Amino acid sequence: MIAEHPIANYMHGYFYEYLGGAKGLSNNTILAYRDSLKLFFKFAAEHCHKNVDCLLAEDLDKKLVLSFLNQLETERNNSARTRNLRRAGICSLFTFIAGEEPALLGLCNRVRSIPSKRTEHKVAEYLENEEIAAIFNAVDLDSRLGPRDYALLQLLFNTGARVQEIVDLHLDDLRLEGVAQVKLLGKGRKQRACPLWPQTVQTLHNLLRTPHPEGGANALFLNTRGEPITRFGVGYIVNKYAALARKKCPSLVNKSVSPHSFRHSNAMMLIRAGNDINMVQAWLGHADINTTHTYFDLDMDMKRKVLEKAQPPCRRKIKPRWRKPGVLEFLDQLTKGDLANPAATT
Repeated sequence: MIAEHPIANYMHGYFYEYLGGAKGLSNNTILAYRDSLKLFFKFAAEHCHKNVDCLLAEDLDKKLVLSFLNQLETERNNSARTRNLRRAGICSLFTFIAGEEPALLGLCNRVRSIPSKRTEHKVAEYLENEEIAAIFNAVDLDSRLGPRDYALLQLLFNTGARVQEIVDLHLDDLRLEGVAQVKLLGKGRKQRACPLWPQTVQTLHNLLRTPHPEGGANALFLNTRGEPITRFGVGYIVNKYAALARKKCPSLVNKSVSPHSFRHSNAMMLIRAGNDINMVQAWLGHADINTTHTYFDLDMDMKRKVLEKAQPPCRRKIKPRWRKPGVLEFLDQLTKGDLANPAATT
């Protein structure tokens, strides 16, 4: 009798032992994989006429996975980028199953052989210094939440941190005395430290003068209920002040501003200051230096200066071959003597 492999048997080990333990992925990545598998299992159950709990690994072949990915684009109108994210979650599960069940290695390899789709590379949008200043100036420091919002915006720009890195900050991640710095926990649970400007230090001191609620779980930034702020909360704050800043800074009208805009802006500031690309990579916490290279494609001023250093080749001046009279008249006037002694006609 051929052994069957219920997909339900792998769920606990995959999420807790493999993704959270062996791989050390962030909670956001794990939740993204969870959502991908929920969609895929519902699709597979409908296709196989089974309850999700009864699905077998053998049911989830390459053909079924391809049908699911195609359905995402054709029926759910998902982008190729979203399709690739869903594919990554499914392939990750089959990588785990391949290690657990050698008998399923062939099936797993066939699923993992499904290629990612090429996606359009979008140029990241960054903010100029006057646009950053306009957003900062939109904060009313005398309001109840003004000190928190100002500190959050300034820390985003100072560090170039990802929004999740800001959300995860605790009070003990700050060092405001001596060489002021903040510890950030990035992707892959990699920790890095970023120094702070004196202005940022002063802003954080102002924030910390406010009594910290006990329910804040030691988080640096809290919402109005005294709970740790969320990614959506940070996005709301950024959008709020960007909308106010657009009234006084027209260049912001056509720009989409998000928490990640501050990260892009910080990167451009570092590159324009002439810092080595390896230092910028370490500052931003990029695992791949090619990600850092993309910022060199953004700045038109830098591109213009590069172009000015390179002069186009000059066209060699060519002596006109024909002179008046016109070409036909010239041909009519040619004589054998002229052809025998071309130097006489120059």
